[in-house]
Amino acid sequence: MPTTQEILERGKNVLIGNYARVPLDMVCGEGTSLWDADGKQYLDLFAGFGGAILGHCHPALVAAAGEQAKKLWHVGNTFHTEPQIEFAELLNRHAFCGKAFFCHSGAEANEAACKLARLRGSQNGGKKWKILSLLHSFHGRTLAMIAATGNRTYRAGFGPEVPGFIHVPAGDFEALEQAVDDETAGILMEPIQGEGGVNLYPSGYPLAVRELCDRRGLTLIFDEVWTGGGRTGKWFAHQHFCNDSGGGVVEPDLMTLGKAVGGGLPVGVMYAKPDIANLLVPGLHGCTLGGNPICMAVARTIFEVIEREKLVAHAAAMGELAFTRLRNDAKIADKIVEVRGRGLMLGIELKSPPEKFLDKAFSFGLIANLTAKKVIRLAPPINIRREDWLSGLDRVAELIASL
Repeated sequence: MPTTQEILERGKNVLIGNYARVPLDMVCGEGTSLWDADGKQYLDLFAGFGGAILGHCHPALVAAAGEQAKKLWHVGNTFHTEPQIEFAELLNRHAFCGKAFFCHSGAEANEAACKLARLRGSQNGGKKWKILSLLHSFHGRTLAMIAATGNRTYRAGFGPEVPGFIHVPAGDFEALEQAVDDETAGILMEPIQGEGGVNLYPSGYPLAVRELCDRRGLTLIFDEVWTGGGRTGKWFAHQHFCNDSGGGVVEPDLMTLGKAVGGGLPVGVMYAKPDIANLLVPGLHGCTLGGNPICMAVARTIFEVIEREKLVAHAAAMGELAFTRLRNDAKIADKIVEVRGRGLMLGIELKSPPEKFLDKAFSFGLIANLTAKKVIRLAPPINIRREDWLSGLDRVAELIASL
């Protein structure tokens, strides 16, 4: 077996260096554990940027992929395939009445949603094409989606910027309302900002945005690429947004999904209310490998496992456990600003940016993430066992105390 150093040297020769890869070669995983080539075990509290929603090598997912691979691998979207329909039916059951378009990633799903919002804005001779998005947002790495992303860092060196995306301060409803003009087609927002630092909105803000869209004929897009699939203690994070006057959940017109819905496989979804979805007729959009039977069989199984094992409620309970544990730890109180988030999507804001955070996390046997320079992100598989989560939180506290 090659050594870690040999693997790293080979990688330098053949892989583009666009990722800040750490000097570890991961060779296997099971549940919430990962092992590197030297045999060291790590507790995974980040789940591959949220993608491994049920952890590593979940037996039900392995079985679903294997069984489907033996029956039908890929035929393209000229034909109907039952796994697509079965997964879309599950989205209807757990989200809202809608129709699904399948692709490979969250960025592609967001591209499709913005195209559909523009298409809707062009109906009846209209010229609505601008999309409003929020500062500190993140919507993907394509040319259009870095333009939509409310952080100039991701656009540096890739100009000129794709036109049509306007950024306003997150949570500032007055600024958002003032930014709407006669050419505005829609509003794109994450229910919880992930890359921006696990940021939540002021109470009432999502409902006000929904009402603004209704009033001005705009398409409301919720980017649930990070938050979909039960991670936040609801099937979808927008289900936390309730109309206090009795109107129920604040729903979007379009919802985008990725990461968790593939469980680590490349799955993206643009999910739309039927009247808007029906505008996307043959020839207007497509994806060669989107919704292939293997990915759809796995996505369907993910939702079945989440439902059967009541993992949405488990994620909510584990989140509350984390808040209690971390907010009441005297040894880290002077190191942190706050702990925020929902369910198992948590951000721990430090008072100052730490040095060599990842190296220190690895020394504690932890896989975690640092975003926005000083926010530790925790997003473990949502089926993490209570005892593993408690052990992980103890190690996180020790890590913070050492920074």
